[in-house]
Amino acid sequence: MDRAQKEKVVEELGQIFESSGVVVVSRYEGMTVAQMQDLRSRMREAGGSVRVAKNKLAKIALEGKAASSISKYLEGMTVLAYSEDPVAAAKVIDAYAKDNQKLVILGGAMGETALDVDGVKAVAQMPSREELIASIVGCIGAPASNIAGAIGAPASNIASILSTIEEKGEAA
Repeated sequence: MDRAQKEKVVEELGQIFESSGVVVVSRYEGMTVAQMQDLRSRMREAGGSVRVAKNKLAKIALEGKAASSISKYLEGMTVLAYSEDPVAAAKVIDAYAKDNQKLVILGGAMGETALDVDGVKAVAQMPSREELIASIVGCIGAPASNIAGAIGAPASNIASILSTIEEKGEAA
């Protein structure tokens, strides 16, 4: 890899570190190509990406970035998992690490917040952006349906009362 290629990689990694909601660093020593492809496809489905880069270039790209705290994890065979959604990459990596003992979570960063292994697992337990939006929409929609039910209820109550009176009148 010549100098121009290295500079391009450093620039790309810098963009990743700036624009990602979360970056998770893991050790992937012993994983097969098929396992890595499976991880990549799972991450892609969740809206994230996986990147293997030279640790030295990643450390250079981290200089001055909010996620610079993860540079201490860049030792050995490491892989970067990242996503714009602050939860997606952590969820996929955590789930994959449970299924595959060769993938070991080292830590990560969520903006300026450094995450250790437990921090990454805690982020993975959080609801995703889509789940949060759905629950907010549900909360917003619930009062409207309650109001509609309250408005419609008296009419149905009056109708059932009138029906009961009419039945009693016919019986007498």
